[in-house]
Amino acid sequence: MDSWDTLYSACNSCQRCPLGDTRTNVVIGRGNREADVMLIGEGPGFHEDKEGLPFVGPAGQLLDKMLTAVDLSEKDVYIANIVKCRPPGNRDPKPDEQAKCMDYLRYQLKLIRPKIIVALGRIAAGAIVAGGENPFGEEFRITKHRGIWFERKGIQIMATYHPSALLRDETKKRPAWEDFKSLRARIDNLE
Repeated sequence: MDSWDTLYSACNSCQRCPLGDTRTNVVIGRGNREADVMLIGEGPGFHEDKEGLPFVGPAGQLLDKMLTAVDLSEKDVYIANIVKCRPPGNRDPKPDEQAKCMDYLRYQLKLIRPKIIVALGRIAAGAIVAGGENPFGEEFRITKHRGIWFERKGIQIMATYHPSALLRDETKKRPAWEDFKSLRARIDNLE
């Protein structure tokens, strides 16, 4: 793969796992393809599958508000998911589904070359942490390890709660707000 067109073509024709049989649309990403910041979730939900774009449903609307609160927008970030097709019933993507889709995410990273990655939720964080030496020395736990920055291959990485978790449990909103303020500070230090 050597271009966005090639990536889109590969994703749209993908049948590596059963998710390709049940999708309405492949959901590759949205935002600035030259952004310093990439936000990565777990996989598309109902609204995302319908529209073919990540984070456009209620969780996405909350994510957009969180970005706005730290003076960011879609023009400042690129938003994607670990898996590009909706798991049936919005279930968590299975490890083998994540593994079969990981090449596409790696290629997105190669095209975008972000300086900062924010993993949204435990699934995305677990997949990203599993992609190299574990900086935590133990199994990743979103409640314990969110908000902690580490570096891998020159990219600064942090995990925070998935916006859908904030919709289910408002007590997580304050820690997520602290994480987004920390993201803003990291971005300001890049400039």
